[in-house]
Amino acid sequence: MKFLQRLGRSIMLPVAVLPVAAILSGISYWISNGGKSPNLVSAFLGAAGGSLLDNMALLFAVGIALGMAQKSDGTSALAGLVSWLVVTTLLKPETVALYTGIADVNEVDPAFLKVQNVFVGIICGLIGAFCYNRFKDTKLPDALSFFSGKRSVAIVTAGASLVVAIALFFIWPWVYGGLVTFGEWIVTLGPFGTGIYGFLNRLLIPVGLHHALNSVFWFDVAGINDLNNFLSGEGTYGVTGQYMTGFFPIMMFGLPGAALAMYLTAKTTRKKLAYGILLGGAISSFFVGVTEPLEFAFMFLAPVLYVTHALFTGISMAISQILPVRMGFGFSGGFIDLVLNWMNPMAQNPWLIPVMGVFWFFIYFGVFYFFIKRFNLKTPGREDDDILGEGTEYDTHVADDKYLVTGSRFIDALGGKDNILELENCATRLRMEIDDVSKVDETALKRAGAAGTMKPGGKSVQVVYGTNVQFVKDAMEQIIAGEVAAPSGAAPEPAIAPAAVSTAVLTDTPATTTVTLRQPLEGKVVSLSAVPDPTFAQGIMGPGIAIEPTGNTVVAPADGTIGATFDSSHAVALVLDDGTELLIHVGIDTVGMKGDGFETLVEKGQKVTAGTPLLRFDLAKIHAAGHPSITPVIVLNNENAVVSFD
Repeated sequence: MKFLQRLGRSIMLPVAVLPVAAILSGISYWISNGGKSPNLVSAFLGAAGGSLLDNMALLFAVGIALGMAQKSDGTSALAGLVSWLVVTTLLKPETVALYTGIADVNEVDPAFLKVQNVFVGIICGLIGAFCYNRFKDTKLPDALSFFSGKRSVAIVTAGASLVVAIALFFIWPWVYGGLVTFGEWIVTLGPFGTGIYGFLNRLLIPVGLHHALNSVFWFDVAGINDLNNFLSGEGTYGVTGQYMTGFFPIMMFGLPGAALAMYLTAKTTRKKLAYGILLGGAISSFFVGVTEPLEFAFMFLAPVLYVTHALFTGISMAISQILPVRMGFGFSGGFIDLVLNWMNPMAQNPWLIPVMGVFWFFIYFGVFYFFIKRFNLKTPGREDDDILGEGTEYDTHVADDKYLVTGSRFIDALGGKDNILELENCATRLRMEIDDVSKVDETALKRAGAAGTMKPGGKSVQVVYGTNVQFVKDAMEQIIAGEVAAPSGAAPEPAIAPAAVSTAVLTDTPATTTVTLRQPLEGKVVSLSAVPDPTFAQGIMGPGIAIEPTGNTVVAPADGTIGATFDSSHAVALVLDDGTELLIHVGIDTVGMKGDGFETLVEKGQKVTAGTPLLRFDLAKIHAAGHPSITPVIVLNNENAVVSFD
């Protein structure tokens, strides 16, 4: 599932450029009156939009290769391009004609006319990313050293793509031809067959094979020729258009309803990130009927939603044929084609399309919203922490020397790179699996900036740092991967010799500071020592108090600014107006729930007043997951503080 989520995130890169391209093409189509009266403006806009839409598969090859690489690097994108060029060139009709000895290119298997599709683009992107991840650090003998490392990636990619092209040469025509035959059969099934066609049309988009079915129903492969007969007005009234009508309510209304549901269910801190792609996709789907920007936004992140969408499309196609409603398109099932073809002599009851559309809008919205919330589906703005990288609040590609120094010292104190088997983090601490725990130097970790070190047992080690722990973890990963060198002077400072330690007796006791707050969460107030986690109970993170919650919403305990939010939404940090830094951590080890049952309601840097809702959680889910729900409220920057609630 993580692979599909990462693939879905990678697809967002090429998909992001498609809505504008679709709208440009749609406006061009409208200006030219459905392609009947082209002029300079329509030609200009059409060429601009078509330059991207016509090369969508190529964009996928490059974008996926970049997104699926372990580190965003132009080399991986180049590898995706190399794979695309090799595969599509080896399988284009002219080349296939040479292999098979066919003199006339037009006699080549029609499957090879459709080989430049999104499915092949995705395959090529994955090949490029795999070759980059596997061979970017390859070291060759000195005589071939020029081709070592990243220079070897494109060469290996070309070889791998050659093998894939050979496989597709045999597999692709068989699959394509099988779908054409199947399409000719389902024509005999009436409205039920139309529904099957609509279902498969959407279901086959990820692999690019919907073209095979479309050729049966829209063109003259099986004598139906639905699209051309409708546009020419020479078909059969009440029949022609039946294989296109049902797309209009789905594209114009259904998918925008799904987009609204995905936006409303996105995490608060990521709503802005989801807004752009979902709004652009909804506009292009409604006006132009180009659905790929929306469909690819969730088909890999939440496959169950895509299957549901395909099922709804099939139902819409069947209902349209039964009512009856008939409408066709020259471009796609969007508002522009609906307006242009409203008066077509083949159009039957077109006024029912908006009526059906309103129905489908609410169906899509309700079903998508329910499924996303009920099953915690990873639609745009709800991805797992370790899936999202770019575009989040923790995008730390520009390294900060401070954290590189700390990270380097931590690595040394943990026994070196090879001693660190796994490296993760939660809100305030590093969580690691260490090969040899005896090599961990707790004193050196303390000198390097750790607030404390915990050894839960086995090979597990936790290093408490604070709310900026993500940056330290990122720096450590960069150093371990060899992406950056350990900063000079990063070695741990030598321990102070015992003789140098002052023997002076300190008689002054630091004054305690009482921090009086509004209780941020309904529940029973208990001592911090009651928290079943030594990091909190022993005051390693700082002094504080805890709450056994009965409510489900954390509110600001005083006026201040949000200092940090977390992708798992289980904690929030604040800087109060008097400078006090607070951490409110809902439950123990709840970071492992990866946001399921949690929702952050504020953004980093946001000003809040006492009582402002900060985050919401599902208490039942925390208990069902086996985690304590006790919630520490910690002062991070004053070890002499005493917290009390008024």
